[in-house]
Amino acid sequence: MATPRVQTVQAQQEDAGERLDRFLASKVPGLTLERARQLADEGRVRIRGKTASFKRKLWGNELIELDLPGPEPVHVATDAPEVPLLYADADLVVVDKPAGLVVESEGKGRSVAEIVGARLGGCEVAGVAAPGVVHRLDRETSGCLALARTDAAWAALEAAFQSKRIQKRYLALVLGEPPDSLRLEGPYGRDPADPRRFTTRARSARRAALSFKVEERFPGAALLEVALETGRTHQIRVQLSEAGFPVLADALYGQDAARHHPAAQMIGRQALHAVRLQLPAPSGTEVAVEAPLPSDFARSLAWFRRA
Repeated sequence: MATPRVQTVQAQQEDAGERLDRFLASKVPGLTLERARQLADEGRVRIRGKTASFKRKLWGNELIELDLPGPEPVHVATDAPEVPLLYADADLVVVDKPAGLVVESEGKGRSVAEIVGARLGGCEVAGVAAPGVVHRLDRETSGCLALARTDAAWAALEAAFQSKRIQKRYLALVLGEPPDSLRLEGPYGRDPADPRRFTTRARSARRAALSFKVEERFPGAALLEVALETGRTHQIRVQLSEAGFPVLADALYGQDAARHHPAAQMIGRQALHAVRLQLPAPSGTEVAVEAPLPSDFARSLAWFRRA
């Protein structure tokens, strides 16, 4: 484990009255409120040499010391699959996430973050020797996924997502006869009848929006390119299904036809692939990557082309 580091943060007179945890989270790149409170609870936050409660109010002009422990190592299962790299620098890594892997740790050493952290090295976010997650893909969705290698990079990428400077494009194989292009927008929330599911048909202050265009047509099906405007959980699957174009082989939102279609047996998971990602790296470089179509998706697409 790396040697603990001491970081100092200088409060100004205008910071008087600010609570310590909120002040630290606003001044230290990548430090969340939860992490600031954890460090204080562990006695790793000091003012004038004395440990300080995260609830303490500043009086101004204090010099605050943070004792940052070395990162906790990550352990990867011996049978964990490879996660191909699409781009990497000192701040950012973009991977081609295989279907079937979760993005964040479940404590089994088989998440994307754990695998990348252990095999790539040079990652530390929130005190763990693994990259930080700034956006997610469902377990059974494949394709481009960006991860931050440092706390400061995580904060920069999070800000880029919040300001909508990230462009994400997906390919989806759907059933039905969608129009050549369409924009979908509406409320978005959990389905009151089933907490596992989300819906646009419940009253909610949250909004979800996407647009799509048809890339290729088949009898009773189509290949869509989808552009996300918001990043809600399950959003593409929900909005396309409720518009009448369920994603092929989607076990949660696809009707029986989508789950039991002959081409669904060739992919065995929702036919959704994050094909392109463009974002500003923390270094200032504009990064644009593409993830090749995985073999299971390609087999289903070939079935429609033959049919």
